[in-house]
Amino acid sequence: QLQLVESGGSLVQPGGSLRLSCAASGFTLHFNAIGWFRQAPGKDREGVSCISSVGIKTNYADSVKGRFTISRDNANNTVYLQMNSLKPEDTAVYYCAATTRPCGLFPEWYAYWGQGTQVTVSS
Repeated sequence: QLQLVESGGSLVQPGGSLRLSCAASGFTLHFNAIGWFRQAPGKDREGVSCISSVGIKTNYADSVKGRFTISRDNANNTVYLQMNSLKPEDTAVYYCAATTRPCGLFPEWYAYWGQGTQVTVSS
């Protein structure tokens, strides 16, 4: 059964860092572009970052450029999102998702989703 599982979410102070992980089971990640999305209460789901199937192309939302870094380890079937200089507005549930389409920050492109992990940035 195809499954994505996120981990690494936590409560962190402003300016802090977290690394989220997205582990795949039931399929091999390297055939897919992987995206990270987030959804805050009362807001639409938004694209944060994506990485192409072999990791050559990446894309970031303007709001996270220079602070977040996406990477992948195909040997371990895992994609990471390193988040630095976190701000209160980064608070959301973060989801990873897989697509057979190119790397893009459009939720409708992604067919497979994890259950999400909560990130809270607060003092």
